[in-house]
Formats: sequence, structure tokens, C-alpha cells
Amino acid sequence: MLSLRRFTSRRAKLAVAALTPVVALSVLTGVSVPASAAPGCSVAYSAPSQWQGGFTANVSITNVGDAVNGWTLTWSFTAGQQVAQAWNADVSQSGGQVTARNVSYNASIPTGGRVEFGFNGSWTGSNPAPASFSLNGIPCTGGVNPTTTTSTTTSSSTTTSTTTTTTTPPTGNLPSSFRWSSSGILISPKPDATHANVAVKDPSVVYYNGKYHVFASTYTNGYNLMYTSFSDWSQASSAPHTYLDTTAIGSSYKAAPHVFYFAPQNLWYLVYQTGDNAAYSTTTDIANPRSWSAPKRFYANGMPQIVRDNIGDGYWVDFWVVCDTAKCYLFSSDDNGHIYRSETTVANYPNGFTNTVIAMQDSNQNRLFEATNVYKVQGRNQYLLLQEAIGSDGRRWFRSWTAPAITGPWTALADSESNPFARSNTVTFPSGQWTRDISHGELVRSGHDQLMEISLCNMRFLYQGMDPNSGGDYNRLPWRLGLLTQTNSTC
Repeated sequence: MLSLRRFTSRRAKLAVAALTPVVALSVLTGVSVPASAAPGCSVAYSAPSQWQGGFTANVSITNVGDAVNGWTLTWSFTAGQQVAQAWNADVSQSGGQVTARNVSYNASIPTGGRVEFGFNGSWTGSNPAPASFSLNGIPCTGGVNPTTTTSTTTSSSTTTSTTTTTTTPPTGNLPSSFRWSSSGILISPKPDATHANVAVKDPSVVYYNGKYHVFASTYTNGYNLMYTSFSDWSQASSAPHTYLDTTAIGSSYKAAPHVFYFAPQNLWYLVYQTGDNAAYSTTTDIANPRSWSAPKRFYANGMPQIVRDNIGDGYWVDFWVVCDTAKCYLFSSDDNGHIYRSETTVANYPNGFTNTVIAMQDSNQNRLFEATNVYKVQGRNQYLLLQEAIGSDGRRWFRSWTAPAITGPWTALADSESNPFARSNTVTFPSGQWTRDISHGELVRSGHDQLMEISLCNMRFLYQGMDPNSGGDYNRLPWRLGLLTQTNSTC
């Protein structure tokens, strides 16, 4: 397979307090205030790393009420803990009372939106999680069951009550095995006078402002990128394609895109491979494909030495960025049994990627081939890693692992041909089996930012497949895009 793969599909607690949404009670005189306009918030607090005398904490605020422009979160430490260093927020402390305020780039929290920050702290004796939080003076309280609250209007003659029910988002677990149903072909090449494309592959997808935004590789006599968008998957086949070689991204080799919104900078990033490096372009408007900037490289000195030492006859491919509250990580593959990981701080991103290590390896290069995806499981201190493999039958499929942090340690979840994350033998095709390959793709995320969050209750995987009877030059294989929907959700 490697002889056909030159520039191919290239393409992954100690304390937790999760407080669920509640709509605050409003009591006004002479004015009717609908409950839907009331403020409300939930906070998730965790200390994923702790050592003697010190700890790291992550805080996530979700706004379930009116949009907020400028926020202050307060809480109390009851065991003498002290904040030492914070990121993504200005944090001060007086006695046990802690106050965290937004910084310039994360002041706004829309309804349903979320901001995250973190800090390092010190402790002696014990390190209990805070019992309660308030956002702009409003308590962030709730329960795991639906919460009913009442807004009341009082006048001299009447009292009117309106009841609103707020339900926490559904939660589930990652199963030990996965079952899927596949759509038919949703996205195919759309050749024009200058783009005689034979394939659409390596998709990246986000849902934003009521639309799915899909980026993918195309192949004519070389690789480049395309963009399409639509509000419903039923529209995907008819949606127009914009070829990004006609933009500032340029016409030279580009492939395997990965798109996300980097909230600290209010910028969209499109990450892709250039054949010899990881590159990126940025824009403030994902819906305007001609607004992307010219490429810039992540690695100023080119391929890290550890990749050079281990790549063998493989290729350095499939770059993936995922961040927590402190650091951003850049994953890549080498078609030779290795997954690499580099890191930089959130504050320094996209610069400074260093400390490149082998995050995972396998002596059988086909079992750990390419297309690394890494996601955060929404509402949990858990990450999911997906990796494309080549099966014993020569067909593509995906393996999976989980870990408590982006840096691991990774534990196998569904990672064998008999129990895969996704393989044709675990997929039904109601409209007819149009592919036996479940190749390079992405899960449809629950958010669109650098955290790469997914919901376990609505797992869908946009992937590339092809006619099983196709053959010949790998680069000219007729890849098309389809959508898997999980059929054995635990929610």
C-alpha cells in the first residue's frame, strides 16, 4: 500500500464539581419578565493535576441565560488554597474569596456559550473543590434532574406566574463497541474548467451559525483544498464548491484540512499539510472562503528530528490541533506506525510548537497508519483518540483509545478489526453498500472551538469512501464523502 500512498489521504480528578443549568427567579413589580430572559449559569470545576503542595485547576462557565458581555466569577476556597498563576482570566484572591474576571478576548458569552480558564494553586492539608460559584452576582446552581423555576409579575391587582423547565443536556458513555448506519454518497467532485477533480477526501467539518462548513482535499493532477456549506445534510450534494487554490492559500500542494475557531484570538484556523510541513491560514469569517490568509508554517525549522529519525519510508501527514486551558497540541502521523505530538502554550499559539514526542507507536505500520483525531468528551475529563488503519483485507478502518488528558495515557477502547471504532463490518448501508472503506474523516463536534468537544449522544462521522471495485493509482481513486450515524448510543 505504501507504494500507492505518496501524499495520499494524509489525513487525533482529584476534584470535580459540575453544576447544571438553572434559570434564576425574577420578581419585578409592574413589569412582566419572561423566564426565558432570566440569567443563569453552570460551572464545571476540576483539578486534573495535583502534587504535594500544588495543583492545576480548570474552570468552565456555561451561560444558559441572556448573553453576557463582561463577566466576573466568584467562589470561596475553604481549606486555605491560594491561586498562584492563571490563564484566560484575571484572577485575584482576598482570604478565601476568589474573583476571576474576563480578559479582552473572552468577555462575551452568548446564550448557550462557554468560556474556560485555568490556574495553578497551592494547598496544605486538603484541596476540596469549591461548593458554589456566582457569575456577575447570580448563583450558578442546579441539579441533574429537570429544574422548574417561576418568574412572577406583581401589580396592585394581579399576580401572574410563568413556569419554565430547564433540562440538563443528555449524557451518555462511550460504549465498548460501536455500530453505525451510513448515508449514501453526500459530496462528490464538482469539476469545472480548471479543476478536473476525480476525488473529494479528508473532510473537516464544523457546525456554526446554522450551517455545516466542510473543507476537504481535492485531486486533479495534484492536491489542493475545497470548501462547501449547507444547512442540512440533504443539501450537501447540491451545495456549490469553492476551490481554495483561487484564494490567498495558493495553488501549490495543500491537503488534509482541519478547521476550528481559536477563541482566544477570535480567529478561525484552517490547518493543512504542504508536503514538507504543517501550515495554517486564518480568517474572521468562515462563511467567506475567499477571506483565508496566505499560508504560514507551524515549524520554523521544518520536520522535527524525532520525526526524521522514525519516519522511515513513510510521509509526514495529517496535522491536528487540540487545546486544553493551558496548552495547545499538534498531532501528526507518518504512515509508518507513529503518532507524534508537539506542544505550545495557549498564549503563544500558533507559535512555539516544540517538545515533539512519539505519542503512540506500533511495529505494524498498517495498524497505526494516519488520520489522527483527538477530541474532548463533553462534560468529562476524558479524551478520545481515533486513528486510521489498513485492515488485513487492505480496506481502511478506524481504531480508538481514551485518556484522562491530551497527553495520555491512552487505553484501548475499540481497536481491533473484529471490534473497531468504525469499519464496514459494523456499518449498515440502508441505500446500498457503496464503500468497503471507512477512511479519513472527522466526528461532527458539539462545539467549534479549539477544545474539539464531542457529545456522546449524537455521534456522527463524516468520512471518505469509494466504489469497492475501484483500483489503480491511489491518488486517482474516486473518493467520495458520506456520513455515519451511531446506532447504539448509550444516551
